Formats: sequence, structure tokens, C-alpha cells
Amino acid sequence: MLEETGPEWLSEEVKTGTTIIAIEFNGGVVLGSDSRVSAGDSVVNRVMNKLSPLHDKIYCALSGSAADAQTIAEMVNYQLDVHSLEIDEDPQVRSAATLVRNISYKYKEELSAHLIVAGWDRKDKGQVFATLNGLLTRQPFAVGGSGSSYVYGFVDAEYRKGMNKEECQQFVVNTLSLAMNRDGSSGGVAYIVSIDEHGTEEKVILGNDLPTFFDQ
Repeated sequence: MLEETGPEWLSEEVKTGTTIIAIEFNGGVVLGSDSRVSAGDSVVNRVMNKLSPLHDKIYCALSGSAADAQTIAEMVNYQLDVHSLEIDEDPQVRSAATLVRNISYKYKEELSAHLIVAGWDRKDKGQVFATLNGLLTRQPFAVGGSGSSYVYGFVDAEYRKGMNKEECQQFVVNTLSLAMNRDGSSGGVAYIVSIDEHGTEEKVILGNDLPTFFDQ
């Protein structure tokens, strides 16, 4: 008697085949991501929010294995809460990024995840950090995930130093829209988080409301 097997996607690793982006503006940051989660060739979640809070004004954008990325974010969130209580003030963005880097590197053989860390603190204002394989570097903007390879030319051409909050939000939305149109592993809705000294603003843009370009 043949052994019954379930759908093929049940045995596949669930990954956030994705597009993530973060950019600094004068006084804060804007993060964005698509919402599609896949296992093999199957889409298992159309509306996952891949922008995870690490603290009140610090977020990370998740890519790679969904379980691994979420685990790292939860570990850092806990450690930052403890650190904040110890120093009796909000943690710095660099501290959060360093924790992500350390955990990612320590478990690099077991975990498959890449996180972009961005946020605002009183010392250095808005900051974006890329963390990958032990690397920790501050960038004016960072992109990641499977969709990033489709938009490197666009972000290099369209990025301008000194953009304001609204211009950065539109930059993020345009980048996500282009990546979601090209990359089969990116799609769904666009999640946007804007962070400055006044707080955090979250926004969801439905697929039908994303900007269209010449080939659409």
C-alpha cells in the first residue's frame, strides 16, 4: 500500500521570498515590504506583515526563512526591552542592529534570514543598517530579498540625498511596486512604516492602489 503524502508545499521551507527596503530622510526613516510568503512554488500567505517592531521607534524588515527571521526579531525585541529597562531610556538603533548581526552570525549555519534594521534615536536620529553574515553597515538606503535584484537600477537612479519624508515614502512605494510586478516571489500588498521623533506611522497600500508603470 502506497504511503499517502500531502501537498508538496507542506514539505517545503516557508520563505518570505520578498522585497524589503528602508531609507533615511532628514529626521527619520521609512521602511517598506511586500506581503507574499511562499513555500516552493506555492503562495502560503498573501498578507504577511514583514515589518516587525524591535522597540517603540526601531523596526526590522524580514527576508529569508519566515520562521528564522521572526525568531531573530523576537529575540532582539526581548533583549532590547531588558536593555531599555537597565539603562532607563530607549535603546539606540545601532544597538538593535548589533544584536541582529550577532545573532545572525552566531547561528549562521542554522538560520537562513536577512534583516534590515531601521529606526530613530535621540543620538543619531534616523538610521538604516544592513546586517548580513556578520556585516553591520549603515547605509542611506538598503534593499533586500528576492525582488531586490529587479530594482537595483531603479533605486540607484532615483535616490537623491536630502529627500523629505513624503518623497521617501513615494520612493519606497514605487520600488515595491516595480519589484512586485517583476518578481514572482513578491506580491500582495505593500506595508509602509515611517518613524521619526514624533512616533511611528504604519500604512497598508492595497495592490490595486499601487502605482503603475509603462508596461502595465
